Amino acid sequence: QVQLVESGGGLVQAGGSLRLSCVASGIGSSLGTMGWYLQAPGKQRELVARTTRGGVLRYADSVKGRFTISRDNVRNTVYLQMNYLKPEDTGVYYCKGDSIYGPVYWGQGTQVTVSS
Repeated sequence: QVQLVESGGGLVQAGGSLRLSCVASGIGSSLGTMGWYLQAPGKQRELVARTTRGGVLRYADSVKGRFTISRDNVRNTVYLQMNYLKPEDTGVYYCKGDSIYGPVYWGQGTQVTVSS
């Protein structure tokens, strides 16, 4: 059974930092692209950042220069370092993992709240 488990969310003041982690289990070397998505209150889930297994990165324009995504392929873990946080970064952050064979897996989400 494939599972993605996020951690690292919390409450932080504007300008602060948080580091999210997501560990994928039960999928081994068939894990391809991993990414982070934000579902802000009242909005649709949107891409924040993603990375292929080979390290090709993509960021939403709103987080460029502030957030950094990285991954450890041995541990099937993806990280999101979030600096200079803004209130508009508030929401639930979901980890997504794509199997190279097609299926897509989501974590349960971790809440990030940035106070002004």
